[in-house]
Amino acid sequence: MNLAATTARNKLFGAFLAAALVVAALAWGALATPAHAEGPGEGTPATVSVGDSFISGEAGRWAGNTNESSSKIDALGSTAYYDNSTDTGELIEGCHRSKSAEVYIGGGVNGENLACSGAKTSSFTEEGLFKPGIDFYNSEGHEGQALMLQHYAADHNVKLVTLSIGGNNFNFASIVQTCVEDFLESTFFDDFYCSEESSVTNNFSSGNVSKIKGEIEGAIKNIATAMSNAGYTSSQYTILVQDYPSPIPNGSEFRYSQSGYTRQTTGGCGLWNKDANYANATMLPTINSTALGAASGVGLSNVKTMELGSAFNSHRLCDKGVGLLEEEGLSSWKATEAVNKSEWFNQIRTITALFPPYELQEDIHPNYWAQLGLRNCLTQAYNSGTPKGGTCTISGTGLNSAGEPNMSLH
Repeated sequence: MNLAATTARNKLFGAFLAAALVVAALAWGALATPAHAEGPGEGTPATVSVGDSFISGEAGRWAGNTNESSSKIDALGSTAYYDNSTDTGELIEGCHRSKSAEVYIGGGVNGENLACSGAKTSSFTEEGLFKPGIDFYNSEGHEGQALMLQHYAADHNVKLVTLSIGGNNFNFASIVQTCVEDFLESTFFDDFYCSEESSVTNNFSSGNVSKIKGEIEGAIKNIATAMSNAGYTSSQYTILVQDYPSPIPNGSEFRYSQSGYTRQTTGGCGLWNKDANYANATMLPTINSTALGAASGVGLSNVKTMELGSAFNSHRLCDKGVGLLEEEGLSSWKATEAVNKSEWFNQIRTITALFPPYELQEDIHPNYWAQLGLRNCLTQAYNSGTPKGGTCTISGTGLNSAGEPNMSLH
C-alpha cells in the first residue's frame, strides 16, 4: 500500500472514531443527566387541595345512612382514608384524606390532597395527633400544609389550589356536640338550647369574626407565598376558596319530630328546631361570609371563590324527601335510585351509639355522594385549565358519565 492510500485510510478511521466518540458522549450525557422535572407551566397539570375535613374527604367512605349493617353503605371500604404510597395507611394519622375527595377530578389532571380533618389555619397537636395548618410549620418531621404545597408545586404543574378553612377556627365540632347534648339532656320540664349558650354564641361575636377573617387571609397569603417560593407567578395558578354547605335543614324541614328522642336515636340529627334554624340563619352564614370576605379582602388578583352554602339542600341530614336506606326501600348504596333517595351527610353518632367501623370525626360531614358532587363542581371550576368561580348546586337527579351526582356551577 502506498503512502497516499495509508494516509487516506487513517483520516477515514479518525473521522469514524471522532463520530463514535460524539455519539457515545451524547448517550452518556442522556444517561447521566436526569430528565428535567416538571414545574410551573410544564408537564401534566395538577390540582391541589388544602384545608380541613370538608375538603380532605372526611366521611367519604359512606354512601348514605342506615341503622342496619354498615356494609350496605360502605362505598370505599376500610382503606378509604389510606394515602401512603403502598395504600396501607395514612401519611398523617386522622387526616382522613378520602379516595372520594373532590380534588381528584381526573381527565388528565393530577390531584394532590394535602388537607387534614380537624385542621385550623395554624398547625397544632391535639391528643397526640398532628394537625397541619395552612402555614410553614416544620418540626420533628411535621410540616404545615403551605410548606407541603411548596414542595409539591416545585416539581409539578399546579394550576389550581383549592382551600377550605375556618370552620374549626369557629369550633364547629364542639358546637355540634353542645347542640346534640342539649337536645338529649333536655327534660319534660326544661329544654336546653345551644343557640342560647355563650360557649356557642361567643364564637360569632364581631370581635371573633374579625380575628378569624384575618387568620383566613393569612392562610391565603401563605398559599401565595408557597407558590411564589416554588417558582410561580400569580398568572400561572388560581387559588379557589370554598365555603361550607349546610348539613341540616331548618326545623320545619326535618322528617322526624323533635318530640321524644327519635330525631337522634333513628335519624342521628338530634337538634332542636330552634337550634337548627340558628345554625342556618346565623352560624353558617357567619362562617361562610367570613371565608368569602377573606378571599375578597386579601387583595390577590388570582383568588376566586366557590360557594357551597346551599349545594346539597334536599339531601341534608334528616331532610324530608330522602331517608335511611331502609326507609327508602334500598338494599344498598349500589341500588338504583340510591343517590337520589339518600342523605348526603353522615349521621351524628354519639359516643354511646358509635360502633366500628364508624368514627366519631365522620359525624355530620359530606359523605361519598356529596364528595363526588363537590368533585363535579370542582371539575367545572377547573374549566379545562382556565379556573373560574361560582355557586355550586344540584342540577338534577342521577349520575353523570363520571359517576358523580349532577351538579351545576353558575
